[in-house]
Amino acid sequence: MSNVREVRTSKPVPIMLDKERHLKYDLNAFAEIEEQLGSVDEALESLEKGSIKALRVVLWAGLIHEELDEQGNPKITPRQVGEIVSISDLPKLAEKIGEAMGADLGNPEDVKGVTSNAPLAPRQTVPGTGN
Repeated sequence: MSNVREVRTSKPVPIMLDKERHLKYDLNAFAEIEEQLGSVDEALESLEKGSIKALRVVLWAGLIHEELDEQGNPKITPRQVGEIVSISDLPKLAEKIGEAMGADLGNPEDVKGVTSNAPLAPRQTVPGTGN
């Protein structure tokens, strides 16, 4: 990655789930997405296809910064995140995830367009990953 400032931690995006939580997509969040779904590119492709599993993992990765134990490990699982989200929340979630990823990647306009079966369209390229 030639410019570390391309990926920045911005103000977390608030979202109301079981309580007010905050989405943040820092390097740790993207690493967790890769670990769970293969690569960020594969995750975003799955989101574009409407994958609920991918949406749950991406949402979880954006929330774990608030739920870490003393060793820095997530205290909340993707399954637990799935329990606090209803299907009727999906359009709102897609919008908030797009807003948070766009803010943390430095260009919120690139992640704005959201359709019913593409939670994060158009696909966002993550600097430094080749994706």
